[in-house]
Amino acid sequence: MKNKYLTSLAAASILSLGIVVGCTNHPADTTASQTDTTASPKDTTASPKDTTASPADTTASPKDTTNPEVETKPTSATNPSTDESIEVRFYTENGVAIRGTDPVAYFQQSKPVPGNSQYIYEWMNATWQFASAKNRDLFASNPEKYAPQYGGFCSWAVSQGYTAPTEPDAWKIVDGKLYLNFNRKVQKSWEKDIPGNIAKADRNWPGVLDKG
Repeated sequence: MKNKYLTSLAAASILSLGIVVGCTNHPADTTASQTDTTASPKDTTASPKDTTASPADTTASPKDTTNPEVETKPTSATNPSTDESIEVRFYTENGVAIRGTDPVAYFQQSKPVPGNSQYIYEWMNATWQFASAKNRDLFASNPEKYAPQYGGFCSWAVSQGYTAPTEPDAWKIVDGKLYLNFNRKVQKSWEKDIPGNIAKADRNWPGVLDKG
């Protein structure tokens, strides 16, 4: 009985002690350290981007448009048909023009007429023969009117850029001018485009003489 009492008394003492201890226990500090939400301000000021690029060199080296494989010839300002630097000469055989044919007869008689060594006239380092004194005198008064074009060389050849001899019977008067050709066969080729061939020959003359 006594032991039971002591046990109860001990339990009551322990309980009382627990209550006292609980009441004197400091309340938990619910005040947590205030989180410093003030972050260091983000430096949004970035280093300014250097947008000034080095200016592009738009000055390109000039393009060489000269084809190295193509050899270019210099353009002469002098019309070859009036180039006085070239000595104009007439086609002759043994110094005689048109093989002794009377140049005036083409205009007066519309055919080639052999000249006579009795009636001659010296002009442009050539001897011109005539069928009569009258024709000789007409020629002497205006040689350029009666003399064949392109120095009496083949008109077709000159239009193609070279010279060739002529036959007196391969002839034609165009616009008051006498044109001779190598022979009648060649003359037919020349007659296929008389204006065009004359234009080409005019451009080539007297430059073709240098090629000979």
